[in-house]
Amino acid sequence: MSRIGELLLREKLISLADLQRVQAEQKKSGERFGAALVRLGLMSESDLTQFISKQYRTRVVDLDGLTITPEILKLLKGDICRKHWVIPVQRSGSALLLAMADPSDMHVADDIKFLTGLGVEVVVASDAQIDRAIKKYYENKSGTGFIAASPSNDVSDLVFDSDGAQDTLGPLDLKEGSEDAPVVKLVNLMLMDAIKKGASDIHVEPYEKLFRVRYRIDGSLYEVMKPPLALKNAVTSRIKIMSNLDIAERRLPQDGRIKLRAATGEMDFRVSVCPTLFGEKVVLRLLDKSNLQLDMTKLGFQEAQLADFKDAIHKPFGMVLVTGPTGSGKTTTLYSALSELNKTTENISTAEDPVEFNLPGINQVQMHEDIGLNFAAALRAFLRQDPDIIMVGEIRDFETAEIAIKAALTGHMMLSTLHTNDAPSTVSRLINMGIEPFLITASLNCVVAQRLARRVCIECKEIVPMDAQVLRDLQVPEEKIGTFELYRGRGCKNCAETGYKGRVAVYEVMVATDSIKTAIQRGASTAELKIEAIRSGMQSLRRSAVLKLMEGITTISEVSKVSMSD
Repeated sequence: MSRIGELLLREKLISLADLQRVQAEQKKSGERFGAALVRLGLMSESDLTQFISKQYRTRVVDLDGLTITPEILKLLKGDICRKHWVIPVQRSGSALLLAMADPSDMHVADDIKFLTGLGVEVVVASDAQIDRAIKKYYENKSGTGFIAASPSNDVSDLVFDSDGAQDTLGPLDLKEGSEDAPVVKLVNLMLMDAIKKGASDIHVEPYEKLFRVRYRIDGSLYEVMKPPLALKNAVTSRIKIMSNLDIAERRLPQDGRIKLRAATGEMDFRVSVCPTLFGEKVVLRLLDKSNLQLDMTKLGFQEAQLADFKDAIHKPFGMVLVTGPTGSGKTTTLYSALSELNKTTENISTAEDPVEFNLPGINQVQMHEDIGLNFAAALRAFLRQDPDIIMVGEIRDFETAEIAIKAALTGHMMLSTLHTNDAPSTVSRLINMGIEPFLITASLNCVVAQRLARRVCIECKEIVPMDAQVLRDLQVPEEKIGTFELYRGRGCKNCAETGYKGRVAVYEVMVATDSIKTAIQRGASTAELKIEAIRSGMQSLRRSAVLKLMEGITTISEVSKVSMSD
C-alpha cells in the first residue's frame, strides 16, 4: 500500500474503496499513486500536494513557473530523475533543493545525496509537474543511462543504470563491465566515503530484488546506498580485480587485500567474498594504520587493571589470554602489549589469521590452512626460532592450546585470544578443550575479557534526568547515585545524528592469584571462579562499564549492551 494512500485513508480524505480503486487502476496503467488519484477525480492536484506538504512539513514548489538552469540539471541525469520521480531545482552552497512527489521514500533522498555529494533539502511537487519537467528538460537528451555529472565533485561523477539483474555474464563480460568508468568511480568512492565516515567494515550485499551497501560505524551497521541491481556483478568484479581475486570463480569464498593510497594517507582493506543465494556478498574490513592505538593508557583500562595487565605481560614467562567476541578490540589490546614488549633485546614472533597491521621489529606470520600452515604448525616452528615472546591469533583447538601452554612453561611469554563471555569462563573453555587443570594453573598469568562501548559525542552531549531505580538495576553503588551526571548525544553533524562518536574498551582483568589457582585445581565452576576473582580484586565487565557511565563517557543503553549483571 502507498504510504500517501495510508495517510489519506487515516485522515478520511479517501475511503477504503477509493484506495482500492486507485490501486487497481495503478496495476492497469502503471501510473504512480498520486497521478492515478488525481486522474480518477478523487482529489485535485493542488489539494494532494498541499496535503503531502503538511504531512511531511515541506514546502510546495511550482515547477511550471520555474526555469531550472543547465548547471543544476547536470547534477542528475534524466534516467535517474525518471526512475526516482524527482527534479533538481536549485543549489545553494553544498545543499541541493530536490522536488519530489513522494517525500516518504527517504532512500531516494539518500541516493541523490550520495550521487551528488550535496546535502538534500526536499520540497514537494505534483506527479504531473514532475512528469512535465522531466519531458521539458530531459526528454530525448538522456544518453545511455550512465552519466558523468559535475566534474568538480568526485561523488557526483557516479550514475547508475536502470534495474535488472544480469546473472549470465561470462568472465570477459564481467571484466569489461567492472572497468566501466561509472563502476570504477562507484567502487573508489565507496572506499573513500567509508574512510571519511570512519567505518570499520563495508558490506556489499545482493538480494533477489535489492542491492545495498552498508557501513559498520562504531559497531553498528548503517545503510548508505542502494545501487541498481544490474550493477551487482560489475561492482563485485571490480572489487575482486582490485584485490587480485579470480573474477571467474563465483561459487567459492575468496579472500584478498586492497591497498589504497589517498591524500589522507594509506589504507588497507581486507576483502572477503562469499557466494550467497542471489550473488556474491563482499565484506571489506578497513585497516587504518593511523588509527591503531598502541598506547595502553588510552585503551580504556582502569588504573588498577592496567597495572595488573602490565605486570602479567612483563613476567619472564607464562600465558596471557585476551577474550571477547569478534570485533571487541582483542587484536588492538594484543598489539598494544606487543608494542610495550618490543625491544631490540627480545625476539617476538606472531602467528595471525590474518595479519591486520604490520609492526616493525616483530616477526609476523600469515596462516595458510590450505598448505598446512595453521596456528599449531606455526607455534612448533617458533619454538625452534629461539623466541622470547610469542603471540598466536587464537587458540581454537586442543593441539594449539597444548603447544601454547608448553611454550609458556618452558620460559616464553605467550599471548593469545579465545572466544568466551568473560574472564572466568576461559578456564572452563580450556578444560573443555582437554587441558589438565594443573597445566592451566602452572602456565596462566592472567585473563583479560573486553567489550567495546560507544562514546557519547562530545559535540552534542547533554545531561539527561537520572532514574535511581535504573541505576540500581545496573548495579551502581547506592552511595554513588546522585553524585555524577548522566549524558546522551542529541545527534549532530559530527556524529551523523547518532549521538555517538568513537568507542572505548571495557575490561575485566582476572589475575591468576594463588586463591584462583587453588579454585581451578579443585574444579571450581565458572560462577565460583568469578566470585573468587572479584574477592581477589577483579573488576567485572559490568563494574567497568558502570565506571565509564559515571565518568560521562558512555550511556545507560551501552552499559546494558556490553555487560551482564554480576
